[in-house]
Order: sequence, then C-alpha cells, then structure tokens
Amino acid sequence: MAVFVGTSGWQYHDWRREFYPERLAQREWLSYYASRFSTVENNGAFYRLPEEAIFEAWRAQLPEDFAMAVKASRFLSHIKRLRDPAEPVGRLLKAAAGLGDRLGPFLLQLPPTLHADPELLAGCLDRFPEGVRVAVEPRHGSWWTDEVRAVLADRDAALCWADRGGRPATPLWRTASWGYLRLHEGRAKPAPSYGDAALRSWSGRIDETWPRSADCYVYFNNDHGGAAVRNAFRFGELMRALGREVPGAVGAQ
Repeated sequence: MAVFVGTSGWQYHDWRREFYPERLAQREWLSYYASRFSTVENNGAFYRLPEEAIFEAWRAQLPEDFAMAVKASRFLSHIKRLRDPAEPVGRLLKAAAGLGDRLGPFLLQLPPTLHADPELLAGCLDRFPEGVRVAVEPRHGSWWTDEVRAVLADRDAALCWADRGGRPATPLWRTASWGYLRLHEGRAKPAPSYGDAALRSWSGRIDETWPRSADCYVYFNNDHGGAAVRNAFRFGELMRALGREVPGAVGAQ
C-alpha cells in the first residue's frame, strides 16, 4: 500500500509558471498535474457539486491508479448540518461515480460552529455504502470524545488529521485502517509554506502510526503562491526516505 501525496485543488492561476508551463492551456492543467502527482483533493465540489458528466470528463484525463478525493458538498455539511443526509449523500455518490476507479476517499468537513452530535454523525456515515472511504474533519473541540472516536472506528471512517500553523489542530487518533491528513497553513517563508522541521514531524507521525500495509492520503491546502506544490514534492521525498511507497513523480520537481 502507499502514501498518496497531493494538493487540495489544482485550478489556481498563481500556479502558472510556478508549476504549470506558461503556455499550457488551463483545460490541460489536470492531466499535467496528474503526470506529477498520484492524487488530488477536489475541494471545488464543496462549493458546487459538479454533474456526473464532469467527473467523467475528469476521469478521462487521469491515469490508472490515480485517486481523486472529493470534498462533500456544503449543502450536506454546512446547510443541512448532517441532518436528513439520505438525499445529499445519494446525490454526491451518483455524481462522483463518474470517476469510476479513480475515485478516492470522500472528505466530510464539518463547520466550526457545529457542536458534537455522535448520533447525527453516525446517521450520516451510515448513508455511505460499506467499503466507501470517508474522512471526517470536525472543527469544534466538543468532538474530541471517546463516543465520537467509536462512531468513526466502527465504520472505518478516518479522523482527518489537520495542521494549522505547523501544529496539529486535531487529536492524532487512528480510527480507520487508512489515514487522511490535511495541511492548511505553515509558518515558514514565503507564507504559507511549511518548513522542513514541520514536514519531517508529519512524515514521522504517519510512519509511526500506520503500517506499510495501509493507504494514507496527504493533501496540502496552502495553495497561495504554489506553496502547496513545493511542500507536496518535499513531503514525498521525506516519506520515500522513510522507506514508504509514494506513487507518482512526487519529489521530482
């Protein structure tokens, strides 16, 4: 199994020249990105869930063994606030099915104002078919309880580890047979980059927590100025130095 390293999104205009060749048409950015990385987190789906045909078009640009994680629509997480999940989860699954075997995990990011409700979370997770990977990123401190941890573990749902400012923003629970990490903002320069010390700390935590038989997904969300790309390449190098398999050309910038 492997550590899949990528970025949260790929359609950033300030990545031109920093990552994308200057004359490369924007419609070709995804296929270029997929030639360098093995995974991407589609966070645009959070703001507006694309139709299945759009996912199918993206799939056509992706190589075998590429994984596109999909951030669940804010209609489910922020408007419905996990209530009545059947319809929004069904719509999400139907649309993302267009990715076929390129579909990675789903990310369910909760609003920072949503207090813990283990029963509500369980009801939402139970709408996803068995075997579908779901990572949950709570952002209110009331979620850090044994009951919440059990809800996740019973469903093999990963607690999304999150970093902000070079420090963990979540408990470092292992609740699933696989892992998911999001790095939002580092403290190195140029901002919002991560420095080597922070990247080494996170690579070490992954290596210590998950066996080599587990898949782990790592996404850099510090997109400004191409920081996410640079940090993802470096993180891939560090994981490989620990003997981990990192698919794609990560580290070969």
